[in-house]
Amino acid sequence: MSDRAVAHIRELGLTYGRVTALDSVTLDIPIGRMIGLIGPDGVGKSSLLALISGARTLQTGTLQVLGGDMSQPGHRRQVCPRIAYMPQGLGRNLYHTLSVFENVDFFGRLFGQDRIEREARIADLLAATGLSRFRDRPAGNLSGGMKQKLGLCCALIHDPDLLILDEPTTGVDPLSRRQFWDLIERIRAGRPGMSVIVATAYMEEAARFDWLVAMSAGKVLATGSPADLMARTATADLDAAFIELLPAEDRLGHSRVIIPPMVPGACEYAIEAEHLTMRFGDFTAVDDVSFRIPKGEIFGFLGSNGCGKTTTMKMLTGLLTASEGTAKLFGHQVDPDDLSVRKRVGYMSQAFSLYGELTVAQNFDLHARLFKLDPAKIPGRIAEMAERFDLTAEMESRPDALPLGIRQRLSLAIAMLHAPDILILDEPTSGVDPVARDAFWQILSDLSRKDGVTIFVSTHFMNEAEFCDRISLMHAGKVLVSDTPKAIIAGRCAATLEDAFVSWLEEAIGDTPAPEVSAPHVGSAHTPAKSPAFDPRRMFSYAVRETMELRRDPIRGTLAILGTLILMFVIGLGISTDVQDLTFAVLDHDDSTISRDYIQQIAGSRYFIEQEPLADYAEMDRRLREGKLNLALEIPPNFGRDILRGRDVEIGGWIDGSGPQRAETVQGYVQGMHSHWLTQRMREEYGAAAVAGDFGLQLRYRYNPDIKSLVAMVPAVIPLLLLLIPSMLSALSVVREKELGSITNLYVTPVTRLEFLLGKQIPYTAIAMLNFFLLTALAIFAFKVPFTGSFTVFVLSGFLYVTAATAIGLVISAFMNSQLAAVFATALITILPAVQFSGLTDPVSSLDGVGAVISQIYPTTHFITISRGAFSKALGLEELGGAILRLALVIPVLIGLGAVLMRKQER
Repeated sequence: MSDRAVAHIRELGLTYGRVTALDSVTLDIPIGRMIGLIGPDGVGKSSLLALISGARTLQTGTLQVLGGDMSQPGHRRQVCPRIAYMPQGLGRNLYHTLSVFENVDFFGRLFGQDRIEREARIADLLAATGLSRFRDRPAGNLSGGMKQKLGLCCALIHDPDLLILDEPTTGVDPLSRRQFWDLIERIRAGRPGMSVIVATAYMEEAARFDWLVAMSAGKVLATGSPADLMARTATADLDAAFIELLPAEDRLGHSRVIIPPMVPGACEYAIEAEHLTMRFGDFTAVDDVSFRIPKGEIFGFLGSNGCGKTTTMKMLTGLLTASEGTAKLFGHQVDPDDLSVRKRVGYMSQAFSLYGELTVAQNFDLHARLFKLDPAKIPGRIAEMAERFDLTAEMESRPDALPLGIRQRLSLAIAMLHAPDILILDEPTSGVDPVARDAFWQILSDLSRKDGVTIFVSTHFMNEAEFCDRISLMHAGKVLVSDTPKAIIAGRCAATLEDAFVSWLEEAIGDTPAPEVSAPHVGSAHTPAKSPAFDPRRMFSYAVRETMELRRDPIRGTLAILGTLILMFVIGLGISTDVQDLTFAVLDHDDSTISRDYIQQIAGSRYFIEQEPLADYAEMDRRLREGKLNLALEIPPNFGRDILRGRDVEIGGWIDGSGPQRAETVQGYVQGMHSHWLTQRMREEYGAAAVAGDFGLQLRYRYNPDIKSLVAMVPAVIPLLLLLIPSMLSALSVVREKELGSITNLYVTPVTRLEFLLGKQIPYTAIAMLNFFLLTALAIFAFKVPFTGSFTVFVLSGFLYVTAATAIGLVISAFMNSQLAAVFATALITILPAVQFSGLTDPVSSLDGVGAVISQIYPTTHFITISRGAFSKALGLEELGGAILRLALVIPVLIGLGAVLMRKQER
């Protein structure tokens, strides 16, 4: 091994399920150089960079970076401040609601810098990247190039010795791309010892690097300088050199793309855009775009991500209705409801849009039926397309299992299935290997020249743009120029199409070429001070950032604060176990003084409301069935006479039993009033001797003397709501970072798992305490629930409980990778145990076995005891101390469990 290598790699392997990302890679990456990893998507570039940065766990092989083994946690902690990692994707390591300054400041905090040092470094970085004017602009409102510059500022805030950039300029316009690399060169000039490793899909970028690693199928094909690779393969450019380096079987049948010149014909326009404009609210995505494309032409659309290319394409296909202007296909204005015109268009979207659960053949058949092809002709047409696009051997495969190049051919074949006259292709070769890309363009050439198909294609690759008959350069929703590639180059007196595009962009933006500002100050190679095991600054950096995001997301912030309050209103106003205001009616066959006295006994109760008397059994059945009565009584004939003569009398009662618990309560009410009426009649008839020897048991309710359900329910509902919403919010805060990709900042910065989790927990614990006070006030003042205990003890208990609740969410987040799954998992894991094992419905003493164990360790059990005791039983610290202690003990257990389960590396 050479000591002059920034990374030593031996037999490195990595798999994702059955997919091999890296296959026994052995490599020494030289130190102090600009290193480029070249190859299409899916060859293992990003996986290798993630392993070198420490963001991903090693599986097989050995990897040493900056003099130590990356499989050792101790070395990763020590070397982390010396590495900067910028993941793939526009601004993926950024927080879009935070401003430019706040993003860089956040990273400075993570690396332990104090305020004065951070502000000096940030001012230096923003000045060098031209972002000083946009210091207070949210990152989400920056252009693609500016996002990448901001991401670079965040990566450079701590003076790394190794800078890792994963496709940093994909989707960025040529001018911003050129400025980005000029900035990197100035930084390297100021600090020659810094190593830079870059993955790129642009061969013209790779040509400026010092040393290249060509990769395919998880293997290293060759290494060396760009000149070495071209000399070794006897080629004139890196695209051709890469193709020559591929294994023979991978380039079998490959030939250079040859597109014959377009034969002039009748001037029939296939596509016409006249003053097309598309607005989304105050944002203008496409601004007064006009062009005409003759039948059979290959027309290229060039521009960075977000410049309006895809929006224009959707307006031309009828997927979006233009705000202003007109779009015409073959002279007919595009009408989303006119399928006859849309059937003449084939559209291939930027993202792969076929059904992964269906086979290739089933996808063909589905799309044929969607376009209403003649059922008798469908099998023949599918066979023709499969043969033409060389897909016969893949018909029983699923699209997701196919290589990227074959998937793109499949998408094109399906777009051509209904024999359209126009093909609209949105970046069809993004990430495709050069061999497959050349084959794809040869197919487009044949479709245009032999079949007369008009092709409208967007691309980021300048060498592809030169295949087009004409191209349009687009920026910020406007078309800058439309002409042949040669004419555009000649018109700007440029050497290449990229130079011409840059010239047009500079004119559109109104800037002269980027000024030669000095590179940001970076220190010399250094050994940073040992990072402390726990740094409050790093913890509070996450807490402050999470708080700012909540403040700037009004929907999430409002739901976080008012969600529990709304649920409390719904439960308090809509759910009650009190049984009163019951409706009853009587079918009185006797109609005597005594029968009317009996009826009055029930009607005089606060539980029942008398309705119109019943006329017959049919009316009784109808009114019970319609829910108008809870109770129907039938008094038999001669009821009063039989009572006076001491004969046995039976009164019929029909109760609506659709609600069993309510029905049993009604039955108890009726039986109690019936018994009371009989005792009263006996006293009237026989005097006190009639009830001599009877004795009564006088019952008093010590707590909640009026037996109101709200007084019992509200103190028990508060713990449920303080468990559900806070735990869900804390779980989502972590899982959201996983979905957005910003979790990488945890992997590659010195922040520890405990600091990360506590930083996430603090703002949601504060919100939960605000909810606690709102719910308590609602219970006391809105629902009139008396509070009789120690408020100080109740507040202390509430703080411990919501801390435990948010900690539960953190534990759940360790297992979840999507926000939807996190919502469902949190609801199930919190509410079900809380209802079943906390004593909410059944006494904890009635549980045994596993249920009893869960009830003792689940925090809701203890807080329900505290809540009921504080509201209704006037209990204080002496009586509730045991429950409070159990709440306090569960907090470190849950936070510790979350820290253990949370990964510091991706797997």
